[in-house]
Amino acid sequence: MNETNSRLACFELWGGNRAADHPVELPGLDGWVYAAPLDPVSGGGDVHYFSVCSRGRVTRIALADVAGHGSHASTRAESLRRVLQRHTDNWDQSELMREVNEAFVDEAAEGQFATAVVLGFYSNTGELLFTNAGHPPALWYRSRDDSWELLLDTTPLAVAIEGLPLGLIPGTTYAQTGVRLEADDLLVLYTDGISEAKDASGNELGHTGLLELARTLAAKPPVDLSRELLAAIADFHGHGPRRDDETLIVLQHAL
Repeated sequence: MNETNSRLACFELWGGNRAADHPVELPGLDGWVYAAPLDPVSGGGDVHYFSVCSRGRVTRIALADVAGHGSHASTRAESLRRVLQRHTDNWDQSELMREVNEAFVDEAAEGQFATAVVLGFYSNTGELLFTNAGHPPALWYRSRDDSWELLLDTTPLAVAIEGLPLGLIPGTTYAQTGVRLEADDLLVLYTDGISEAKDASGNELGHTGLLELARTLAAKPPVDLSRELLAAIADFHGHGPRRDDETLIVLQHAL
């Protein structure tokens, strides 16, 4: 595939590292994004990004979490958003992640890194490609089975170096895994400010704890599910102070 054919025509719909609590409408997907920076004034280290490519045939969704807090992490998150803008038009998602990693290595301060998950959704077929760079695994509700599970990279060709957080090692490669979404399937993306919430005894929620919370809730449209899931997380957390930026994205395959 030549350079021209390997690039998509993409435009950004939404993106940023500021507070958000609003619907997201994408080709074949309905969604809701909730973002609560620890410092609402300066913004946070969590950055979300939504773009539509090839006249709606391909949608790209990215969620990243830059290490650290405050204005420094916010600056790096804004830089990472610009990197995504420049490179999201790559057809090959693993190559996209490689380009983003290389660009973030060049722009980030020494020792700065970010975790990220990138989804590519093909509205004509319902196929979803996902690539994870050290980020917490998404939750996947399968409507056919009425069940929740973690969306994990099970590519048989994966090697140990794949999936490293962005900005650690130049030349890192990334795997991409494909699944097919059925009607009304749900995806929940989140940052570790969500999964690392602790209860009054200091016990961390974790990925499996979040999965168990989701399993106690009925499958609902993204706005309702996000509200109920955030309320369940708040009940687990109690009245303790927040320690990190929090972002939650809920997407539903809508035919």
